Amino acid sequence: MSEERNPAPEVTPDRGAHSDDLLMPKVIYVLYILGPFFWLTGVVGVVMAYVYKDGAPEWMQSHYRLQIDTFWKGLAFLLPGVLLTFVLIGYLILLFWVVWLLVRAVKGLKALSERRPVERPVRWGF
Repeated sequence: MSEERNPAPEVTPDRGAHSDDLLMPKVIYVLYILGPFFWLTGVVGVVMAYVYKDGAPEWMQSHYRLQIDTFWKGLAFLLPGVLLTFVLIGYLILLFWVVWLLVRAVKGLKALSERRPVERPVRWGF
């Protein structure tokens, strides 16, 4: 009698997240990318980040911290930029805000796709 053996399934390390778990942080990053064109998407994104932050694995919480931090620090650029547009320097501040926001969101998306935490999520730089 021969006994058939089924090989054990191959396990790939996923650092505690399935592709479904990555959906919400990806959606938030996309909402932030759309933020300069549709301002409400940033507000929706930060609310979602606050809602999903607590139940996420530790490495994914760094993404939510980056997203929350990006929203509040972005306001620190956005408000003076809007107020100073009448003296023209506000347009430069707004341009910097757009570039800063896009770079942070794209870097966050890249780290998320590699399933790794964001390095130093609460920083002012890129």
